[in-house]
Amino acid sequence: MRKFWKLHGIGNDYLYFDCFENELPDPERVAVKLSARRFSVGGDGIILVGKSEVADASMRIFNADGSEGKMCGNGVRCVGKFLYDVKKIQKDVLTVETLSGIKTLAITAKDGKMMSARVDMGKAELAPEKIPAFFDGKSVIDRPLIVGGKEYRITCVSMGNPHCVTFTDDPYVLDLKSIGEKFERNAVFPERTNTEFVRVDRRNEITMRVWERGSGETWACGTGACAAAVASVLNGYCDKGEDILVHLRGGDLTICYTDETVFMTGGAELSFIGEVEL
Repeated sequence: MRKFWKLHGIGNDYLYFDCFENELPDPERVAVKLSARRFSVGGDGIILVGKSEVADASMRIFNADGSEGKMCGNGVRCVGKFLYDVKKIQKDVLTVETLSGIKTLAITAKDGKMMSARVDMGKAELAPEKIPAFFDGKSVIDRPLIVGGKEYRITCVSMGNPHCVTFTDDPYVLDLKSIGEKFERNAVFPERTNTEFVRVDRRNEITMRVWERGSGETWACGTGACAAAVASVLNGYCDKGEDILVHLRGGDLTICYTDETVFMTGGAELSFIGEVEL
């Protein structure tokens, strides 16, 4: 039997495994097995939390289809809560090693429990080769892309993983399963892509739905909220250096895009603790 913690960041739920002492064999298989919502525990994937030589801990992310992700914004906040609440690494600032670099979390706690974290997500990459995406030029801002026979205007951003942002009047009327898969597997994205469908509500306030590569539609995506905020600034809808309120299906995140980095602020919650036979 193997113990796990199910945590979520505004509905973006993963199963977390303590790998400080014992590795989890075959995590790709475990992610597929346990993520099924009708026939297993259910989740957007699994996250392994372990030792690091350069940070307080390391995290590895495996999506529901078994593919490994480089970064998960809601997941890294939940890792912060796991470290603070469970492992008792109770510091004002925690660092987490990911495949997209070391992320720094400024912790807000109450009664020995982490309530929220402000994460330094690193610099937003705009160069097509950094995303990656097969476009020419120095960036992909408000560029046309044909998906499913329809032209969309897209802005591409990497937040340690690829994102494609498109603006729409109402993201909640879209057939996201059909269109999301077509965006994810479009030939211009050699490593597939996450896609955000964004409505501008007012200055510095947006609403989005997200289709995540390897997981499908999720209730929230931290890196996606960052990418949506960056794209909103680049397209003139929001202001750089100011807090941008992002409404997602599972709740709200606050994003601040600067020349140097992107800050993401939000909570993390424990759903339950369980044991599973692997």
